[in-house]
Amino acid sequence: MANLSVDQLAKLKQALQQRYLELQEDVRSELERSGDQRYIDLAGKVSDVGDDSVADMLMDIDTAIIDRQVQEMREIETSLKRLEAPDFSDCTDCGGEIGFDRLLAYPTAQRCTPCQSRHEKTFHHESNPSL
Repeated sequence: MANLSVDQLAKLKQALQQRYLELQEDVRSELERSGDQRYIDLAGKVSDVGDDSVADMLMDIDTAIIDRQVQEMREIETSLKRLEAPDFSDCTDCGGEIGFDRLLAYPTAQRCTPCQSRHEKTFHHESNPSL
């Protein structure tokens, strides 16, 4: 188990809270933009299949961006709750120290760098959509 100082925990908490606020604003802006009448107009005025697919793609991209941001917000909420636990900076796979520098760069990290690399190699196919 790694022991982070009070100052380190405060920095991590501040980074998590700041990122959460940024994402909250980004989601709000995306929702306002996606509700923009020009997308609805574009989808309604299309004259061929190509234009229709472009309109659908633009709306799908907006939805995917919002989904990604909401998922990151959930990860931040989980990390803020875990921050209070004494094992916050412990790797969920090996139990070793994640390291303050890694947590500062990626405050929602749950694995040390070697375990994260192994995880990505083992489960890389899960992040790739398939038909």
